[in-house]
Amino acid sequence: MSEYAAAQKSTLKLKGVGAISAGKKKKKDKESKRRLEQVANSQNDEEEKTKGYVDKRTPAQIAFDKMQEKRQMERILNKASKTHKLRVEDFNRHLDTLTEHYDIPKVSWTK
Repeated sequence: MSEYAAAQKSTLKLKGVGAISAGKKKKKDKESKRRLEQVANSQNDEEEKTKGYVDKRTPAQIAFDKMQEKRQMERILNKASKTHKLRVEDFNRHLDTLTEHYDIPKVSWTK
């Protein structure tokens, strides 16, 4: 039993846990207040800058974007003008014009 005589018989004590350690209070620093004010001011300045958005695209880029939007609207109107029945008929006509080269070959070992 002498081997265990040096062992502690009390509960484990963990740092920062329990009512014993209340923790240290941090002192408020005047410089930290100044830093917070500077951060708040810089955020306000950034918000003002983002409100006045300046378009930095070249005239060619602007014209390109306008044409893209115009073509996209034409495609949408073209697709919306046809019904499903008309689309199926057009597709069938297209398949009829294709040569038989595109047909699936018959694979059979019996003939």
